[in-house]
Amino acid sequence: GRKPANPAFWWVNDEGEEVKWSFEELGSLSRKAANVLSEACGLQRGDRVIAVLPRVPEWWLLNVACMRAGIVFIPGTSQLTAKDISYRLQASKAKCFITNDTLAPAVESVLPGSQFLKSKLLVGKGSRAGWPNLKELL
Repeated sequence: GRKPANPAFWWVNDEGEEVKWSFEELGSLSRKAANVLSEACGLQRGDRVIAVLPRVPEWWLLNVACMRAGIVFIPGTSQLTAKDISYRLQASKAKCFITNDTLAPAVESVLPGSQFLKSKLLVGKGSRAGWPNLKELL
């Protein structure tokens, strides 16, 4: 018999939930995510994206998608304050901010001072007005 291929990505959380992607699945999903960033978010090669997320599978997926699309991926810790977020937005001139519903209020509090930000993207099960959800767009 033939042995199944090793997964390209294998993630397990504290509750024992697993996400396993084969190389083919990771390739397909990362192409779709790159299209979301390019089309839904309007990003182009060289644009910057800030992703402030816990280490969920989407963090790695977006990282690979950015590489595919030539977009600069700027990771941030989920412990950033609104002041930290504001500084990073201005210093990086990021055009897109990706986070979850827990951290979105901190981003919203600094939006009036952000002249470069064009789009926002929500990762996870929650929903928020004005924040398209990555899972729905994929």
